Amino acid sequence: MNTVASKSNVESEFLEIDSKGAWPLLYQHIRNECLNYDYTFSEARKSQNKNLNRYRDVSPYDHSRVVLSKGPCDYINANLVTCCSTRVCCDVMQMERAHRQYILTQGPLPHTAGHFWLMVWEQNCKAVLMLNRIIEKNQVKCHQYWPLDSGSDLELPDVGLKVQLVSESEAPYYTTRTLRLTETESGNSRDIIHFHYTTWPDFGVPESPTAFLNFLMVVRESGALDQNVGPPVVHCSAGIGRSGTFCLVDSCLVLIEESGLESVNVREVLLEMRRYRMGLIQTPDQLRFSYWAIIEGSNKYINGSNILRQSDASDNTIELSAITPNHSQPTEEQPPQPPPRGASLSRPQVANNHVDSEEQPPDKPLPSEPPPPPTRPLPNTPGSSDEGSYQSPPSSPESRDGVARRRRAERKERVTQQVRDMKRKQQAAESWQQMKRSILQPLTIGIGVGVLLIGGAIAYSYLSSRV
Repeated sequence: MNTVASKSNVESEFLEIDSKGAWPLLYQHIRNECLNYDYTFSEARKSQNKNLNRYRDVSPYDHSRVVLSKGPCDYINANLVTCCSTRVCCDVMQMERAHRQYILTQGPLPHTAGHFWLMVWEQNCKAVLMLNRIIEKNQVKCHQYWPLDSGSDLELPDVGLKVQLVSESEAPYYTTRTLRLTETESGNSRDIIHFHYTTWPDFGVPESPTAFLNFLMVVRESGALDQNVGPPVVHCSAGIGRSGTFCLVDSCLVLIEESGLESVNVREVLLEMRRYRMGLIQTPDQLRFSYWAIIEGSNKYINGSNILRQSDASDNTIELSAITPNHSQPTEEQPPQPPPRGASLSRPQVANNHVDSEEQPPDKPLPSEPPPPPTRPLPNTPGSSDEGSYQSPPSSPESRDGVARRRRAERKERVTQQVRDMKRKQQAAESWQQMKRSILQPLTIGIGVGVLLIGGAIAYSYLSSRV
């Protein structure tokens, strides 16, 4: 990839939109463009599939949905997304493919975790990219779909699979796990890499692209995005906001590496990706962060490697490290307060363009959100955005390992306890509903019998007096 001597089209577009505060306007324009899409999602509307969707307004298009070949049903809320860029060359429209495919899906529900792992098995996926935490903003955003303890198994009898945690390692802002997926009937197994980005806020963006781009490079270096393996499974809670941001940045960087920064039209790439899954990128801030990360990534990384390039000191080069996230920009849409899941599933879905929403709050209160994992600022690197001064780790390897093990154990204990609390509250709610039914049903029958007896007595008295 050649060094860009002057501001590229993407950089110029970024600065112009930023100076005018026009990100909500551009975001709305993209949404309006998508209203012209006439893709159907009839499978998601079928009565037997409604309870398999986490959100009533986020449905997979029929033409690109992932179809399960075995198991209790063939439906899962997931789409196969292919990236390509459109440009005009000699009055001919050309499509440049980024050689990238992703499976974008929602965070599994308790009763769809088996479907999720069956999809990973059937699609020959090498990695799962999780961009959310289990609990966010005091709400459950995703089911705990892998075992927490090393060596323990998560049995999925409905699809004939089991999952085992083999190993786990932590970085300041993400966790990498090796999960062994085994087909119980044949005994065949496959190791899946689980990349869990733990510091990306819901409906928000990371503080700067530095940590995000480093995470992307770690995923690339693992081979999870290569063409010789199945597409990676990328999910957040709904599988459209943070997931769409990740895929847009990665795809545009691939296009830049192949054809240069001038060849990429970020808006067109996003519109093309939205033809495969509705509503990718949920807020103007996420759109702005995508542009910022694409420019920063094109300046830092050469052909997908993690070699940082020195910043160009010329006046013509944009100093992106001086730009801070524009949290003061008013977002066009704020996360609404959706109704409980039972009510939401009975309402019609929104056609073509979704209404931005997140996890439907349950009927009962949830445990508090766990604190984020301990973070350590990254060391300053040439051309990178400052994220604070680097704090040196403990001096001895033994002490570092001990601290890491203790933190992992404490966090696992917190998550395990929260899952237990949620299950206990859910069981209590179900018991209370059953008890109400057991009390009210005989009472209702008794009242009915009493009314009939009283009515009969009145009628008998009236007829007797007439005689």
